[in-house]
Amino acid sequence: MAGKILLEVVTPEHLLLSKQVDEVIAPGVDGEFGVLPGHAPFLTSLKIGELQYKMDNVWHYMSVLWGYAEVNQTKVTILAEVAEKAEDINVERAAQKVADAEQRLKTGGLPSDVKDAQISLEKARLRQKLAERARSAARH
Repeated sequence: MAGKILLEVVTPEHLLLSKQVDEVIAPGVDGEFGVLPGHAPFLTSLKIGELQYKMDNVWHYMSVLWGYAEVNQTKVTILAEVAEKAEDINVERAAQKVADAEQRLKTGGLPSDVKDAQISLEKARLRQKLAERARSAARH
């Protein structure tokens, strides 16, 4: 399909997405990267962040929690430990997870506990942002 690139998002549990898209923006460990059809091949690690993809001039969003991205001229494969479509995230639950993580961070503790709380807060804030964006888009 000219002008399109196949985006596949795979988690250990299932194939979450397999669509022909116009563009992909992903959260690489060295920063965000964008992919268009015909991109040079590469492999990179992913960090916690937002995966964006454009289909027919509409942007769609997913949370991605670690993993790898393999890119070639016709396909982007995202192998994520955890991934979730923005529209599948419950806004209230995401907000509660942010509050819980903030409380854990305030409690402190061992350095490993603080690090775990920071990661939980980062994941929760990402999920909350995407859930609120999806809710807002659904209203328009």
